[in-house]
Amino acid sequence: MNTPLAERMRPKTLDHYFGQQHLLAPNASLKRALDAGIIPSMIFWGPPGVGKTTLAQLIALHLNRPIYTLSAISSGVKEVREVISKVENGGMFTPKGSILFIDEIHRFSKAQQDSLLGAVEKGVITLIGATTENPSFEVISALLSRCQVYTLEHHSKDDLLTLLNRALKEDHLLSKKKIKLTQTSALLRISGGDARKLLNIFEIIVGTFQDQEKIEINDEVVLQNAQQSLARYDKDGEQHYDVISAFIKSIRGSDPNAAIYWLARMVEGGEDPKFIARRLVILAAEDIGLANPNALLLANACFQAVENVGWPESRIILSECALYLASSPKGNAAYKAINKAQQLVQETGSLAVPLALRNAPSKLMKELGYGEGYQYSHDYPENFYEQEFLPQELIGTNFFTPGSSQKELDIAKQIQKCWQDKYKF
Repeated sequence: MNTPLAERMRPKTLDHYFGQQHLLAPNASLKRALDAGIIPSMIFWGPPGVGKTTLAQLIALHLNRPIYTLSAISSGVKEVREVISKVENGGMFTPKGSILFIDEIHRFSKAQQDSLLGAVEKGVITLIGATTENPSFEVISALLSRCQVYTLEHHSKDDLLTLLNRALKEDHLLSKKKIKLTQTSALLRISGGDARKLLNIFEIIVGTFQDQEKIEINDEVVLQNAQQSLARYDKDGEQHYDVISAFIKSIRGSDPNAAIYWLARMVEGGEDPKFIARRLVILAAEDIGLANPNALLLANACFQAVENVGWPESRIILSECALYLASSPKGNAAYKAINKAQQLVQETGSLAVPLALRNAPSKLMKELGYGEGYQYSHDYPENFYEQEFLPQELIGTNFFTPGSSQKELDIAKQIQKCWQDKYKF
């Protein structure tokens, strides 16, 4: 059986690795560390197919360091301790600066991650972890504080086309065929910035032509064969982000039946239930929000229950939450409000806090006017006193815009009741 194209095209040296220039350009932080020959323990965070595993292997090769590779799916504390023991007991015959690469480190439990702490802190090993999940949530703080986090980005269109053309010229199997690639839009769209997905789908499509030497591939040919190709990828979890996207969009679109179908796809595919539950919590705040504040409470309870109950019973809890969120009224006023406020902060910088709102813990600060003029709202009727809380430059700026949901409209009425004509909707 032939090695997959993506594996055959894996770069052999760091110089042949392309993409991630924000890390590997001459003056980039990671490149400077590599040039100095000193690297910290690190976490590579990014979507599938952007080269996390490859980069770890090439770093070890570039620095001439031994590398031990574990997968968090199939390894545990026992395997981690075996690697650490091997490095510690190797004595003069073990090269210094051994690297331990752990793929999908987010799947390690707290106890499993704890087993790495001592060796990382003492410098017995240099840890490189790879994760598709936000390490702030999935890596314990003690380990995270000892690691540098590097974010890897989706490959650009130019990166993917360069890789595809290189495969046509350099791969020992594809180069034997006369392949004419006339259109690439469908391939790029289906791959979604995932280089591994792009190459492997391309190879499957080429394979549908069997023994033909002259092959023309265009968007129509790709789309005709894509369904079969993608179905094969589902078995290996390659549609991880596509299916969760369909799931979230179905709930956002208030279609409970579609939501349950996509949930079942993830359940049958062995998806991490905490990954699903976490997305439901985000959706409850982003797409329902103030239209039904109970949605966030239920979604958070769902996440906690999934953690406590485990698999497979968690599928029932996820189903209940998905159905509730899909059938709930929708509103994204909170999501839009924070986006608008962040954009304004980026444009205006750190504006001065009004003196009346500043804390005055010392006598000097009180003499300078800190806190002067501030009125304690609870001392007034209906616990409200009209005063200014925004910086002088932003007076009158409104970040909250109600949607059509009754709850958001009720909130807008309450705001106008207090502030009268200051904030208009």
